[in-house]
Amino acid sequence: MTVIEDQSSRSPAEKLSVEQFEIIAQAAAREDVTLEYLNGRMEIRTVPDSDHNAILMWLMRQFMTQRVDLDLNVTGQGLKVDSYRKGRARPDGILAPIDHFAGQGEWADPHGVLAVVEVTSWDSDTNARDRVEKSHAYAACSIGVYVLVDRDDDSVTVHSEPVGGRYRSITKLGYGHTVEIPGVGVTLNTDGLKRYGR
Repeated sequence: MTVIEDQSSRSPAEKLSVEQFEIIAQAAAREDVTLEYLNGRMEIRTVPDSDHNAILMWLMRQFMTQRVDLDLNVTGQGLKVDSYRKGRARPDGILAPIDHFAGQGEWADPHGVLAVVEVTSWDSDTNARDRVEKSHAYAACSIGVYVLVDRDDDSVTVHSEPVGGRYRSITKLGYGHTVEIPGVGVTLNTDGLKRYGR
């Protein structure tokens, strides 16, 4: 992960605008990286490894067998997040009704999204991005559930009850436990994640 923040031409309080980010993101569209915009910083994420993708496919099967009326979108759909929707994120997975994103374009409004999923990567800034910044961004736009599959310690953390830009309920369980996804009607038996553990 590379964070781009031009210090030379901006005062400390001035940040990259959403419009500037969207122009750069469109021009820099490549198959081996994706761009996000959180807290006034543009971040470049490298394409995930095979275990990262296998975990997402495992999750997709779990969600879709229990809720056939929902899709777990793992195609890189972007969401407008952060305070007042001034950020842009590409969650690893977005749980929403079937065809929810039809006609919404590259950066969709998060209204109607039931849950987002992130799977940690081996980037140096995973702690700040996945465990802190994205949790706050998703809560700030009232996404009901944020599921974090943390490969650093083989755990699943479920954030729920967004209030005032923070999740009030946070439950962390190791691989092998049964994990309830509140308000969605899905239960994950995470024993299957052990094959992707460290």
